[in-house]
Amino acid sequence: MVVGMAITGAVVWITTPSSTASGDGTELSATVLGADGTAPLTPVDGLDPNAAPGSTLATSGAGGSRARTTTAAIPPAPTLPSLPGCTPIPLAQRAARTLIVGLPDVKESTDPMIKTVLDIGVGGIFLNPGNVESREQVISLIRGIRRQARRPIVVAVDEEPGRVSTFGDLIGTSPSARRMADEGPATDVRTYAHAVATELAELGIDLNLAPVLDLTDGPYDEVIGDRSFSVDPAIASEYALAYAEGMTDGGVRPVAKHFPGQGRSSEDIHFEAAEPITVSLDMLRLTDVRPFRDLVRAGIPVVMMNHLTYTALDRNLPASLSPPAYGLLRDLGFTGVAITDSLGMGAINLTWGFYDSAPMAIAAGADGVLATDGFFAEEMRDGLVDSIAAGRLSERRLSEAAARMVALAGADPRPLTCVAVDLPRMSPAPVALSAPPVEGRVPDETAER
Repeated sequence: MVVGMAITGAVVWITTPSSTASGDGTELSATVLGADGTAPLTPVDGLDPNAAPGSTLATSGAGGSRARTTTAAIPPAPTLPSLPGCTPIPLAQRAARTLIVGLPDVKESTDPMIKTVLDIGVGGIFLNPGNVESREQVISLIRGIRRQARRPIVVAVDEEPGRVSTFGDLIGTSPSARRMADEGPATDVRTYAHAVATELAELGIDLNLAPVLDLTDGPYDEVIGDRSFSVDPAIASEYALAYAEGMTDGGVRPVAKHFPGQGRSSEDIHFEAAEPITVSLDMLRLTDVRPFRDLVRAGIPVVMMNHLTYTALDRNLPASLSPPAYGLLRDLGFTGVAITDSLGMGAINLTWGFYDSAPMAIAAGADGVLATDGFFAEEMRDGLVDSIAAGRLSERRLSEAAARMVALAGADPRPLTCVAVDLPRMSPAPVALSAPPVEGRVPDETAER
């Protein structure tokens, strides 16, 4: 579990105390590398500012000794401005606002699980195909959720081109992202995404976990496969941007995923951790990160972190739990909401339970943590609160995360978190037009898979 972060020159490092074990019973440690070997430390989250650069903090646990080294030359994320003399809402409520949770197989707004997660205070709800029966049922479900919440709340889905679709049975599915990029101009993708976003907005959806910015030309049915627009960074950027712009045109916020790029792995992290990605940081920036850079410059409001480990950033932690990975994202100029992929995936949950992984993600730099099963919402909230009490997470970092999530839901975060937030926005089409038909979407049985 992450205690804090210090910066030596431009080098980020993190550590955990000897009294704290990670979810697998192994205590992590950090080797501190100064940019020139002598630069003074800047204390963050209670770390000792007198620790010597180059020192190794070694501990051991049930899993044996593990040295932890992060050497990515990435500056820390800037701190958001706070309001003097302001009293925020209780800590548990701020913790809950960072959570985006699913409602497995819930189809009616009277289901008791909805009341449970809303009473906990979650910041967002994630819907998947198990929540869908008909158009009227989905509209009723979402309206019921919003009515019971009595506050702005994010309602998110996965609606990509091709095989990953929440509402394919209602609005049809489409060719894959790869096929779209191969067969037509990016302007067609923007038109298509605008039409889909209009449908989503009419259902009550305000956040879509798409587009995919990952680069691959591997087999179409791999975990990313044909969900990728292209292996070429420039092409992937052009088409992903068009999709994001179309979503914006239709009134739905897009999410760029899976930072810093998942296309280099063919392993399915839903089930277990994948082999580490060993590409250099320079190569990451030139290839996988380039589409994210371009969408950040265009104002993308949300970016999703993946669960792969990149040795150039962090040898032990996946990107979703790694401060250098979030540092790399912020170094692009991103000021929006960083969220994790689902913490229930095997790549995370087989090592760290929800109680540990949620505060690890927020401490690393996440603003929102996703879990597709809301049963674990209370456990994650309690993990966040307890981590602050134990010194593993700063209240300031939690308040920043909660502020961004509250702003994403459409509310003013200042009275709730005492933190001022200005999220980036993409520019919609200059002229408001009625949504075109969802061209190219075909019945499921003939869709490319």
